[in-house]
Amino acid sequence: MATFKHISSKNADYGAAEQYLTFEHDEFTMKPTLDGNGRLVLRDDYRISSLNCGDEDFAIACMRSNLKYGKNQKREDVKSHHYIISFDPRDAPDNGLTVDRAQALGEQFCKEHFPGHQALVCTHPDGHNHSGNIHVHIVINSLRIAEVPLLPYMERPADTREGCKHRCTDAAMEYFKAEVMEMCHRENLYQIDLLHGSKNRITEREYWAKRKGQAALDKGNASQAATGEPPKQTKFETDKEKLRRTIRAVLSSAVSFEDFSGKLLQQGVTVKESRGRLSYLTPDRTKPITARKLGDDFDRAAILETLTINAQNAARAAETPARRQEYPRSIKDRLQRNKAAINAPKQDGVQRMVDIAAKKAEGKGKGYEKWATLYNLKQMAATVSVYEESGFSSPEELEAALAAASAGLHETTGKLKAVESTLREKKDLQKQLLAYIKTKPARDGLKAQKTEKARRAYREQHESEFIISESAARYFKAQGISKLPASKTLQAEIEQLTREKNTLYNEYREKREKTKELQTIKGNIEQILRGAPSQQKKHEQER
Repeated sequence: MATFKHISSKNADYGAAEQYLTFEHDEFTMKPTLDGNGRLVLRDDYRISSLNCGDEDFAIACMRSNLKYGKNQKREDVKSHHYIISFDPRDAPDNGLTVDRAQALGEQFCKEHFPGHQALVCTHPDGHNHSGNIHVHIVINSLRIAEVPLLPYMERPADTREGCKHRCTDAAMEYFKAEVMEMCHRENLYQIDLLHGSKNRITEREYWAKRKGQAALDKGNASQAATGEPPKQTKFETDKEKLRRTIRAVLSSAVSFEDFSGKLLQQGVTVKESRGRLSYLTPDRTKPITARKLGDDFDRAAILETLTINAQNAARAAETPARRQEYPRSIKDRLQRNKAAINAPKQDGVQRMVDIAAKKAEGKGKGYEKWATLYNLKQMAATVSVYEESGFSSPEELEAALAAASAGLHETTGKLKAVESTLREKKDLQKQLLAYIKTKPARDGLKAQKTEKARRAYREQHESEFIISESAARYFKAQGISKLPASKTLQAEIEQLTREKNTLYNEYREKREKTKELQTIKGNIEQILRGAPSQQKKHEQER
């Protein structure tokens, strides 16, 4: 899934950003890595480009602009903004994402959402955790060097003016996250809903605390292993991770909020509620940790929902008499049962069987035939297992299930296209509305002119703005819009549609995979019924 992160910097050395992007740095100290001769070491692979810098270096261009407009001269001024788009590691093998393609996406994102800013766009093929996640860094000078159109995340007239600074507000981050989701959907990349919270919210500080703690623990275990002592702990946990584990353990058995808070108190954790929000105080702290910092699974609504489910399950268990425990007749039965469970094929491992006769007609040799025979036997066993576990008793039932899955996929596709169409219309309306709002000073100025001659002169002086406003007015008339919507209301509708589209897109992916699986099972069953077993037997006799 693609993620989006923002970091503001007060460092006046703009060259440090470019140095970090192009040279290797220690992931813990963030200091440059030096070779044996004390020189900086270039990163193995990266793509980098600058925008709105002319022929100058990024750092020089930024400092020249700051001097020109008299901005970013104080120590406390935010000099630059650093945005990071991290793509899912699966996007490279599954969806064909390359470093060059990610760089192009990053440059396009920067041009659309940070116009008028000097910027560096750099793409790295891997992250600190070496998971293979391609990610794009976008570093912009906080100063704007040109006047730009009013974008949806901008709230004040100064947000568009030349010589003013970029502001990363909560509304801006919501807008950027929605645009990242839209970009991933458009490019057919993996994506999650960034507009809602996460079950476990890991902050940047907690992430690095865990990395550093794990490194220190591994170092201590290595020294103990050298002396022959077994390690007492191999996995480092932050205080928040321990608190999450404790809350989940207590929540699994609690049936009411009083029961939940009482059991937590036995573990030394105090639950506090203030203004409908929960916080948790551990014995080693004087300030409680809010549920928002732990994740959505630990807020008041999620806790009460889980407690309600636990209470319902407990009541249902009390009404139903417990079943008598069945024990295996012998140790051999137990071992055979465990062996069968281990050897059972996974449902997601079913693949289409090979048509050996067709492949032999294409010129495949004995080696390929031997491999295909063994492969078909494995897929045959997996297909039969999934067929039985799914409850199918005849090919007709499988055909009906496939038809239902295809119909569900078609229905979800229709809903997704409808939401995409509505979202596209809302964005077109927003574009025209913002352009129309931008021309309001020119339209008000025309009304203030007293004579026809003055109005003609004024229109000629602001001709481009009146062309834009009249074009927007024609659009509103063509769409039958008599009353213009509020910008914030329209933005909220766009965000809601984006969330709906994301949900439908994930549902579409799941139904598509289910349909593919049923199609594979159907094809394999048809091949089995056509006489695949006799072909396998014939092959064994030939050997």
